[in-house]
Amino acid sequence: MSSPANEAPEANAPSNIGTPPMVVIDMVWPDQSNHHGTLFGGAALSMLDRLAFIVGSKALRGSVVTASVSDLNFAAPAPAGHLVECSAEVLRQGRRSVTVGTRLVAEDLLSGKRTDCLSGEFVMVRQADGAEPSPVNVVIPTAKAPDPYPSKPPVFTDTGKASAMVAEIVFPGHANHRGLLHGGPAMEWMAKAGFAAATRRVRRAIVMASSEKLDFKAPAHVGDVVEVTATVIATGRRSIHVHVDMWAESPSTGERRHCTTGTLVFVAVA
Repeated sequence: MSSPANEAPEANAPSNIGTPPMVVIDMVWPDQSNHHGTLFGGAALSMLDRLAFIVGSKALRGSVVTASVSDLNFAAPAPAGHLVECSAEVLRQGRRSVTVGTRLVAEDLLSGKRTDCLSGEFVMVRQADGAEPSPVNVVIPTAKAPDPYPSKPPVFTDTGKASAMVAEIVFPGHANHRGLLHGGPAMEWMAKAGFAAATRRVRRAIVMASSEKLDFKAPAHVGDVVEVTATVIATGRRSIHVHVDMWAESPSTGERRHCTTGTLVFVAVA
């Protein structure tokens, strides 16, 4: 019997091989670090496994579990305080399994220096549920973020932009008694994405100064995959304005909901 990783592709089944990698960011905090002040190996694997789950769910459109992990290569440590950029792409796909190639890169947010830290392959298997995948209902976001300054637009001091994306899975600990995502974790994830995008733009130490507006449009449910995108839309002498959007997606159906949108303002302190 062939293993899930080597099973033959189903005839006429859609393949996700060759699609662009999914790239998300996270931060290395002290509670994730070892006594050397670098990202603990288990925490690094957890970040990659979470992203492999998201990519595997999108590819197989069902409830997936991790079947195996192979070809792990710990090339360099990721120091506390660094951003880590995780990427994942489908390498092989069968009827019930998908092999996801992953990579973790550390980035010094002040200098921009990047270091390859970890790579590996995850085999994700769809649990049998006796049902065919449901049709995907995808809502396409607007190509351009709405202008939050209709009367007095900010002065752009540069032509470049920076962005970042955070992807999370809504677990019961993130939700209220109705199984809906709390506003607190949602705002935390938006702030993380906004912080990374703003720091990437100015390469200086920054803090959040204000939230100009956050509109909560739709809920995210336990089990949903949440994606937060952040894009720098304007900079001043010390301030950075970042537009953020949060989407929730059902792993089994692909249905997407635009949950939250807003603008965060960060200020350079050094």
